[in-house]
Amino acid sequence: MTNNDVLRRIRYTFDFDDLKMIAIFALADYEVTREQVINWLKKDDDPDYQACKDEPMAIFLNGLINEKRGKREGVEPEIEKKLTNNIVFRKLKIALNLKDEDILRLMALADFSMSKHELSAFFRKPEHKNYRECKDQILRNFLQGVQIQYRVEKQSTYL
Repeated sequence: MTNNDVLRRIRYTFDFDDLKMIAIFALADYEVTREQVINWLKKDDDPDYQACKDEPMAIFLNGLINEKRGKREGVEPEIEKKLTNNIVFRKLKIALNLKDEDILRLMALADFSMSKHELSAFFRKPEHKNYRECKDQILRNFLQGVQIQYRVEKQSTYL
């Protein structure tokens, strides 16, 4: 998945407007313009579309962690220069304060099942013998489950 896809899905799931997106970047001490955010969220075939590079995406995810969990005491984590699906998955897990059982439940909402052992392989260090690369399909199903869970909760508060 591209960073832009992940950004679009997070925005939709949590119903963030442009100002909220800018505020999330600011929570990680990074300044973006509304135009940058809008261009990152455009469809790939739009002439104004801009690819969201790994560093701004990592900063956004750190800002999302700060938004959802509060800013951590001490030194801010180092910003990744290169993102993988595994890193994106781990940062979303942290931001949403999810345990393995929660993730498996979210995956089930998207009609995707896996074992706890398969899941834990995504969160290991790359040099670990049981590390497994998170493919687009896994991340897409996780984001789908998050969307089903969190969009439904948001809508039910208005009923």
